[in-house]
Amino acid sequence: MATPRIFLLSLLVISALFLGACGTTRTRALPQYEPPLAKTDFQNVRTTAYTHTEADHREFTNHNALGGELHAADPAIHRAENIARALAVYDSDDVDLRRVSNSGVTLQPFSIDETRTTTRLTATTRVTKTTRRVKRAVAVTKPPRIGSAAADWSRWPVGTTFRLLSTGQIYRVDDYGWALSGRNTIDLYMANSRDMNTWGARQEPIQILRWGDPQQSLQFLQSHQDYKHIKRMVLELEGQDAAAASLE
Repeated sequence: MATPRIFLLSLLVISALFLGACGTTRTRALPQYEPPLAKTDFQNVRTTAYTHTEADHREFTNHNALGGELHAADPAIHRAENIARALAVYDSDDVDLRRVSNSGVTLQPFSIDETRTTTRLTATTRVTKTTRRVKRAVAVTKPPRIGSAAADWSRWPVGTTFRLLSTGQIYRVDDYGWALSGRNTIDLYMANSRDMNTWGARQEPIQILRWGDPQQSLQFLQSHQDYKHIKRMVLELEGQDAAAASLE
């Protein structure tokens, strides 16, 4: 007979914790407000990292603010190992430009020769000569995987796509967070805690590849203004910067 009573007590405790957490999110003080950065295609911003297994993100699992799945970007893009450079030419050398690797090993040139057929006519016979078939080298690339990023949507509207100039990785803003409201910080999604901790917090130069739509951001956020961090973003999107700055 004690089992139902224990179950009811547990349910009440869980409900109290959930309601308390919601209340805390609505009432706790917002982070200190920062004036927005100039809206240019090249910016220097503070970046942090997060993952879906963090305590404050577990309730959302691996989903972003739009309800879609969070994605980690492709690994950092490093400089190509092989480069083309002109070598010194001496009387005994062939006069040409050779491709070499950083290790000094000569690279074999690619050929784009196709199979060619030539025909020579004589008075009495037709002679056909076919050249040697050479394999053609074709470079095949796939588009990079775009990572998810969280930011203040009044600074970087949803859909804003940018490149980290130090790594070459590409991210798209599809998430936001309480600690980012009114801040010039972008949070980069990482697949696991190890990558998140390795990144830490860094000042990074970024290149904006495409700006998101402020009106789309405003339309989405207007129905969630019960939360102060969202209210601050809405005020700034509406051009009420002073009100956004004074909101605590």
